[in-house]
Order: sequence, then C-alpha cells, then structure tokens
Amino acid sequence: MSACPGERGGSGARAEPKDLPAVDELLRASGVASMVAEHGHRLLAAEVRSLLDAMRAQARAGTLGVQALRPDALEAALRSRVDARLAPRMRPVLNLTGTVLHTNLGRALLADAAVRHVVETMARPNNLEYDLETGGRGDRDAIVEELLCTLTGAQAATVVNNNAAAVLLTIAALARGGEVIVSHGELVEIGGAFRMPDVMVAAGAELVEVGTTNRTHPHDYERAIGERTALLMKVHTSNYMVQGFTSSVDEATLARIAHAKGLPLASDLGAGSLVDLAEYGLPREPTPQDKLAAGCDVVTFSGDKLMGGPQAGLVVGTRDAVARIRRFPMKRALRMSKLPLAALEATLMLYLRPERLALDLPTLRLLTRPVRAMRELAIALQPALAAVVAPRFTVEVVEMLGQIGSGSLPVERLPSAGLAIAPAQRKGAGRALDELAGALRALPLPVIGRIADDRLLLDLRCLEDTAPFAAQLGHLQRALA
Repeated sequence: MSACPGERGGSGARAEPKDLPAVDELLRASGVASMVAEHGHRLLAAEVRSLLDAMRAQARAGTLGVQALRPDALEAALRSRVDARLAPRMRPVLNLTGTVLHTNLGRALLADAAVRHVVETMARPNNLEYDLETGGRGDRDAIVEELLCTLTGAQAATVVNNNAAAVLLTIAALARGGEVIVSHGELVEIGGAFRMPDVMVAAGAELVEVGTTNRTHPHDYERAIGERTALLMKVHTSNYMVQGFTSSVDEATLARIAHAKGLPLASDLGAGSLVDLAEYGLPREPTPQDKLAAGCDVVTFSGDKLMGGPQAGLVVGTRDAVARIRRFPMKRALRMSKLPLAALEATLMLYLRPERLALDLPTLRLLTRPVRAMRELAIALQPALAAVVAPRFTVEVVEMLGQIGSGSLPVERLPSAGLAIAPAQRKGAGRALDELAGALRALPLPVIGRIADDRLLLDLRCLEDTAPFAAQLGHLQRALA
C-alpha cells in the first residue's frame, strides 16, 4: 500500500474519505494476502468492503484518526473482523447460575459416552435406516426402541424431536377429530407460550376441561365421556404446584375409567426421570415405569431434562397405541435426526448399569454433588477472585440454594455453595453489578451467574473443574480496569 496519511501528519490528525485505500489495494497487502490464502478471496473481499465502508463513515464524521490507516492497523482490524465473522455463535459457557438444567444454557450435559458415540457415528456412514442383519431398509426407531422398552417396561416405543412434538403427535394420532378430556388444573403452559389448549387445536382435537383448578374427581371424567370422546389425558404439572385444598385423579383410577369405555389413556410427564430420584437423596419424580404400570396406554417425556440426554420426545406404551402414533403422517416431520439419536442411544445405555449412573451421567452427578465439594472449590477460588475484583468489589464464600431447572420440581431447592461478589460502594451498586456480569459474559469462556440481593452470585454446583474459570481471571482484571 502507498504511504498512509499517518506518515504525513501527527497522531491526532484526522483522515478523510479520499485517504482510504481501494479494495484491491488492501487485498494485495502482504498481511492481507496471507489471510486470502488462508480463508479464500470471497470472504476477505466482503470483509474488506465492510471494513472500508465503516471507516469511510467515520472519516465523513471526522472521527477517523490517521493512525487507523497504517498498514499494520488495517491488517489487524481486518483480521479481527474475519475472526469475529468465523467465530461460532453457539459457544460453551460456564453455568454458575445454580440451575442445573438451565433451559437457556442447553439443559442437560451429554455424558462422555454419548459425545464419543455421536462423533464416531457422524464421522462415517452409519446404519441409521439400514438393517445389518437382513441387508434391507431399516427403521430408525429400532435403534432405541428395545432399550426404551427394557428400561420402562413398555410394549413399544417411538421417538421424536422434543416432548412438545411427542404430545402433539400423540393427540393427533389418537384423537384427531374427537374430544380429549383433561383436568382444568393440568392445562399447563410449556416454555415459549406453548399451551396445552393450543396443542389440542394444532392436533385437530377438541379439548374438554373437567374439574377446577384445585380439585378434580373421578366422576368429573365419567360425566364428560361422550360419543366423541377419543382420549383421556393426564398431564404432570412439573413446572408449577397447586397447594392447599386439592384433589386429583391418579392414573390407575383414570385407566379403569378409560378402559371401561374402550378409550386410551395418555400421560405427559414432561421432564420424566427413568430412575427413582429418591434413591439419590433427591425429591421423587414420577417415572414412565410408574405410569405404564398404572395402566396408561401412552406416556410421553423429555430426553434432555431429568433423563440427562439430548433433546428428544420419548413415547412409550402399548403396542397398539404406539403403532397408531408411528403410522401417523406427522411422525416423519417430527422424527429425530442421526446426531441426537446417536446421543440418545448412548445415554439410554448408561441406564443399563444403574450402579454407575451417578458417576457417568452428568445431570445426576451434578444434582447429587455434596455441598462440601462446592464449598471447598469456593474457598480455593476466593482469594484469587477477590484480588482481581478489588477494590471495587468484595468476595465471600456463602451457602446458596439452587434448583433442578427446566420445570422440574419447581418448589424444591438444592443446597449449594459458591461465591458472592458485592460492590464495595452502595451508591451505584446496580450499575456496578451489571458491569461485572457483562465482563464475565465477555470472557473467552463466558461465565454466567445471577444477580440477587445486591450481589452477583456464582453457584459452583455445575463447576467440577476450576481451571477454566481460574485461567480467565487475568482477562477479567483487564476488563474491569
């Protein structure tokens, strides 16, 4: 490139639009040419134009210093733009919110075995829909159906891309054009304003509400059954709880009512667990095994919540009901792709070795971590973090209460421990905490905490290795400076 105006004026001089190099001139610069060789001409040309357009606007506004047009400065600015353009938008973060299954942070972490299986399966062709025994076309459901039946006691099983899809497909396949009876107190809203009444409409069924918000009795269902009734449905209210003067009808009673009229019974568990969590010192959640044993024809639940696997909607039940669901045309549009299916298979395999589950399944391992372990990590991290944020903030080790998350056991809290960062000055505390939270989110590996009671809380339940956090303290110190 020719001599830039920075070589003809002082460091405070301002550049004019005419001082900017041409696109081709900048692309031929030695440092830029190496980037072209690395990334290709098309990407670099687009970024060069974008960079020069931005600088031209600055020059017209009189805010572009001549130093920005030095060859090294232009190349550095261009490299920064290219790096940012190629950086993934989905990035790993450190979840220090205290919510283990955080909907906004990807919910369940995959087990090492699931990650390995996904990588190995995706790196070469696989038998997604190929029967290795017969040499003919296979069914992708067959990859996990036997596992699901073994673990739940179901006669048959199928899978779709999430539990909302599982509920939608079940209603459409079993009750399209008919009525579905649901207790008024179970008309839940799933995340994203996806409400049970809306699901009914989308599935082509008519919702019939029985009972009240807090009390529903067996005779409410019996009286509502008519000629157009196609399905009775039970919905587990996993994301809220009604307390006080309440009454609901259990699945065993509902199954007797439904089957006496020749009707199927479906139960949506939402964040269903495949094991009794009480065995691990956690509050008990109903399992698909419970509901099938009670007489449900279909049970639906999520794969990426308490089960600890990938996003998936699992449908287990009787052979006849699952066959009707599998044959319904909507099934193909909602089926799982090979990546989550591989992860699901590997996750289900872990449940065949229940003695190792709390070690091998990240969700269960994190939910059952002793508070002592988190407190020890907090004590180890506190001095270094306190030195980095001083004198503007203080850091102390505190006891905390976290939660399972993703609508599971909403009123239960998980005793935990972590670090509480508080502004040294009360004045402007809110602004200071927002700045600190922003600095943590801007780290190379973003750190996500939560602000409460005029403090930034870093709950360490989901931090098993302190090294990634400690390695970034220098970045945080520079950001706060």
